[in-house]
Formats: sequence, structure tokens, C-alpha cells
Amino acid sequence: MKVSICVPTYNHEQYIGQMLEGALMQQTSFDFEIVIGDDASTDHTADIIRAYRERNPGKLRAFLHTQNQGPSEPREFAGRNNVLQLLKACQGDYVAMCEGDDYWTDPLKLQKQVDFMDANPDFSICHHNMLVTYEDGSPSHHFNKPDQPAISTIADLLDDRWFMATASWLYRNYFRNHEFAEWHGRAAAGDWAVMIQLAAQGKIGYLPEVMGVYRKHSAGLSNVHAVTNKKFLENRRKMFEDVNAWLEYRYEEIVAKTLQRYDELLSVHE
Repeated sequence: MKVSICVPTYNHEQYIGQMLEGALMQQTSFDFEIVIGDDASTDHTADIIRAYRERNPGKLRAFLHTQNQGPSEPREFAGRNNVLQLLKACQGDYVAMCEGDDYWTDPLKLQKQVDFMDANPDFSICHHNMLVTYEDGSPSHHFNKPDQPAISTIADLLDDRWFMATASWLYRNYFRNHEFAEWHGRAAAGDWAVMIQLAAQGKIGYLPEVMGVYRKHSAGLSNVHAVTNKKFLENRRKMFEDVNAWLEYRYEEIVAKTLQRYDELLSVHE
């Protein structure tokens, strides 16, 4: 299998159909599968997934949990176990991520990213621009700015810069044959934890085309993962400390500046 599309979802009945349509419309010269995990939604998300699975035999591998995989506390870790299980279930050479409330708009998205990765074996990640839309009616905008570099590295992530919309990821499936780093389970920012481990294996490539939509709404975790949340700030600081040790302090100068910035942010909460 060339690509596994990884889809964690929870209470996304309003959105999951559009997400699946965006995946199923992909025009590729290779096989792909959709690996979807519903974390015991209390709405009709699971029913919608079942209907799509019946209409597309062999295309969807669905994990429809009857109990939420947790953890329930702390809230910053919500959905973590469902995501980790799904990442491990992906058997493709590449993994493309798209959470259940986001969707793709370009039918050639996967083909473009796979072509890039196949042609550039020293890259471990490829991402692209996205349109950000808001449930509350705030103006939409692009996720990446016009000056987003074509090539980034782990140093950019350690400098505490986030420039990869989750639904734009396509990465070499490192976790098919490797376990998650020991510190991963303590990091509330699971997307950061995944990307840091992948970026330690190779460079990050960027395609400037807008190929999907990232929805911002009241139920999204980005409202919990915020600088106004002291617990989250403390957790993020600890993650960078752990990563610094995991990388054997090869990026000590960069990480030290990042830790200092978190100390300044935390001082506001004292």
C-alpha cells in the first residue's frame, strides 16, 4: 500500500462526509486506503462512516470504538489514544493526515505530495497550504504566509514555529517500524510530538498550493491548546526539555531560547 489516509474523528457528523468525499475523490497512480477511527462519538458520526464503508468496499478500514479511548484527563490530552492507535494501524509507505472536521479540495493532492517525496528521498515530511475557515464567521485566510520557505528542518520546529496544518501532512511512515519516543506520551501537543520525531529523520518540504480546508470551531482542541492555559504552557515547556535530551542536546542553543520564551509566558500566570 502506497498511502494510508489517517482520519481521527469524534462528534464530527456535520463534517465527516465532506472529509471522506475529499479523500475518495483523490486521483492517484497508486493504491491508497482510508484508516478512520471514531472515538465513541455521541452523535451519528459512526453511522455515516458505516454508510461510506458499505458504498466503498475495501477502501475504508474503520475502527468504530464503543468506548472513548481517552484519556479523559487532563483535557489537553483528549483523543490522544485514538490517534496513536490509528497511526500504528497505517501500513502505507506514506501517511496523509486529515482529522474528521477538515477536508481536501484538490483531487491531485496526494499525487503531488507523493511525487515530491518519491523524488526527494532526503525529505521525511511534505505539507501544503490550507484555507482556514471559522465557524463564528470570522474572515477566512491562508494557513501559510506567502514567504513560507520551500524547505524547513527540525531546527524550525525547535524554535517553536508551527507552519504545518495537520490536514496537509504527508510523511514517510516511520512509525510503521519504530515506536514513539518515550517522551511522546507526556506531550499534550500530539501533532508537535509526531512532527518533531519525523523531522529528526529528514527535511520538511512545502508545496504552496491551497489543497484543503482547516476548520476552526468551538469544539476544536486548539481552544484548549492556548497561551491562556497555564497547564498547557507548562506541558509544552516540558516537551521541549524532553526533546532537547532526546536529541542529545545537539540543538541546545535553539531550545534554550525557546525555553526562555516559555518561562516569560508562564511568569504572567504567577
